[in-house]
Amino acid sequence: MKRNMVQWLEDIKAAPVKKAMPVLSFPAIQLMDITVKELISSSDMQARGMKLVADRVDSAASVSLMDLSVEAECFGSQIQVSDDEVPNVIGSIVSDEDEAAELEVPEVGAGRTGIYIEAIRKASEMITDRPVFAGVIGPFSLAGRLMDVSEAMILCYEDPDMVHVLLDKCTEFLIKYITAYKETTGANGVVMAEPLAGLLSPKLNAEFSEPYCKRINEAVQDENFIVIYHNCGPSVIQMADSIFSNGAAAYHFGNAIDMEEMMKIAPSDKVIMGNVDPAGEIRNGTPESVRAATLGIMERCCKYPNFAISSGCDIPPLSKWENIDAFFAAVDEFYNK
Repeated sequence: MKRNMVQWLEDIKAAPVKKAMPVLSFPAIQLMDITVKELISSSDMQARGMKLVADRVDSAASVSLMDLSVEAECFGSQIQVSDDEVPNVIGSIVSDEDEAAELEVPEVGAGRTGIYIEAIRKASEMITDRPVFAGVIGPFSLAGRLMDVSEAMILCYEDPDMVHVLLDKCTEFLIKYITAYKETTGANGVVMAEPLAGLLSPKLNAEFSEPYCKRINEAVQDENFIVIYHNCGPSVIQMADSIFSNGAAAYHFGNAIDMEEMMKIAPSDKVIMGNVDPAGEIRNGTPESVRAATLGIMERCCKYPNFAISSGCDIPPLSKWENIDAFFAAVDEFYNK
């Protein structure tokens, strides 16, 4: 459903009571009694899962799967799939500049990208009371999976030309992929996950992530379609200037940082979201601990009009729904007290 997303962000900042916007999709498998493997293989299941979640929780938006294996698999990477965990990329397919130069940029629709695009099209037809966001990986995080995550940092120093060649191709693909969501699905934007860049130094982030994210943001964003930049790395406060220069419409940060410290330096005109621990609390905590964690962050950060409470990252598939419900109940409690 088409809507003015610039105004949506302005409305969030102006609202005295703000709805939570967790990255909540994979736990739908429990509502449907299916596996992760079944979910990632079916557009119907993904759309139905998003609808079931939207019907259960009063969130600011519906956010699709943060599956950071989709794009790498599309390029030819091998992935590991299980019944109850998010898929992982195995090994590497690029190790030097020649291989990077020879790597073909896949067409949108290759691998599972066609399934994911179709899922968002179907979900956008079913969920009309709030924005719908697709999930995509960021350029450096994609390049890192093609090189092997453990080698990516080293190669930034030892073979930066190769990394830039690869980043150009990843960026070219991501622009085409996000444009397909924009033009064919009815999505209102994407959450672009760039967690691997959160392990870089500020200088390296400014070279290997920021300009490529900026290129993507400039290519796809308009009044009706926005990019929410997500980074759950531990160094995002140190590289905040670079991150906030990439041109995203809004920003989402993980629980590896003190959210209040980020809010002190974040631009007041940007909506900033985060950062209840999705694994430690929502997956493995109790309703009582989730409540305490959520209220603690809100008490310190909701004094900033541009802050919206969220999970720190994608909520794991087997997170207990009583904990997810406790998160939303805590949000209601905070605003009703």
